[in-house]
Amino acid sequence: MMLMRRLFLLAVLAAPLLCAVGAEDEADEGKAEDKVVDGFSEADRAQMADTSEKHEFQAEVNRLMDIIINSLYTDKQVFLRELVSNAADALEKARFHSVQDDSYLGDTKDLEVKIEHDPDAKTISITDTGIGMSKADLINNLGTVAKSGTTNFLEAMAEGADTNLIGQFGVGFYSAFLVADKVTVTSKCNDDPVQHVWESSADASFTVVP
Repeated sequence: MMLMRRLFLLAVLAAPLLCAVGAEDEADEGKAEDKVVDGFSEADRAQMADTSEKHEFQAEVNRLMDIIINSLYTDKQVFLRELVSNAADALEKARFHSVQDDSYLGDTKDLEVKIEHDPDAKTISITDTGIGMSKADLINNLGTVAKSGTTNFLEAMAEGADTNLIGQFGVGFYSAFLVADKVTVTSKCNDDPVQHVWESSADASFTVVP
């Protein structure tokens, strides 16, 4: 069974994709409607919006995100280091499981991390073939369950620590919001037959599909 996890970032400065409407532009309009971003077409996203579940961030996670988003003196490039580090950790976990179970990786023999940039859509996609997350994992690990690292980071920030050290507290994932106004995580794990999509615009809430 294939393990797959993808993180998709929509840049802060990304302008809405506009489609000109006119008799002479009908062909171009059709192409725009079929445009696929992060593996999802407009039709896919419309269906996801209808079936998504909305959750509120746990209070301390919300505070953490507020600090990150409003930070003025942070090296914003730190987000890439943290997300690639998370992807590498996912690969190591998958490798560990594969040692115990020869069938764990299924057809996915290459454990890898890929980084793709779409300048037109103003997006960055980070894809790894490491261990994925179930729906419960996405909800708990990325939003609602308070972790000691979250509390420790908030305490360190209150004492004047540098936000660039966020990765040391195990909450480096949220550094994605330094550069993105929307973050999408698409994940599939062996223990769950369904692929799930986590998404947030850092507005105190997130959604999970299906």
